[in-house]
Amino acid sequence: MATTRKPQQRAEAERRWPVVIGIAVALAMYALLPTTFLPALRIGVVVVSAGILIALIFLNPARFQRETRWSRVLSGAQSLLLLAANQVALAQLIIQLIQAKHADGPLILLAALQVWVTNVIAFSVLYWELDRGGPVARRRDQRSELPRADFRFPQDEDHDAIDEVRAGSSSRSDWMPGYLDYLYFSATNSMAFSPTDTMPLSSRAKGLMLLESFTGFVILALVIARAVSLLGG
Repeated sequence: MATTRKPQQRAEAERRWPVVIGIAVALAMYALLPTTFLPALRIGVVVVSAGILIALIFLNPARFQRETRWSRVLSGAQSLLLLAANQVALAQLIIQLIQAKHADGPLILLAALQVWVTNVIAFSVLYWELDRGGPVARRRDQRSELPRADFRFPQDEDHDAIDEVRAGSSSRSDWMPGYLDYLYFSATNSMAFSPTDTMPLSSRAKGLMLLESFTGFVILALVIARAVSLLGG
């Protein structure tokens, strides 16, 4: 039976600052890539993303309490724009790595780290936007009214654990994931190349995690390894 929220159990709206910091870090990492990484594209992506972020902050300055159709479209477009632009940067990184000389090793290694961090954050924002209707719906709507979950967190299945663990479960405490939960599992998925404590449930979630695992493998196992070999060559 689905668990519904009682009025006294309604989860508090999620805070704005964690995702703002995450997006700001991703934009900074992307903007500071070497000048050989299509500077016009990078400037355009950063300007557009920053503009969208400012507009969304005006709608919900401190907590995610309000949502409109355009805000959902803008927030989704922002995460997709950054993710797509970073995949272009990854392709450029591989090409430059193949053509790199020994002296380019440190620069390529730093660029690989920047692309990887941006990738983790971009995927985390997209997961956060998609799952269970997004950050506003997750905390505002009754569980019976939410769309089907894209991800299953440990708290979603702790209802039959020992008392101190069960107390924090979704069914007992009305727990809902926040941005930091999505950032954590995005990072672990990118490093482990597989689900860790959070499992994908929908086809789109599996497809996105597959793409992130693949790009993480390319960056960590191939790009960084090659850059390190250049440093020691």
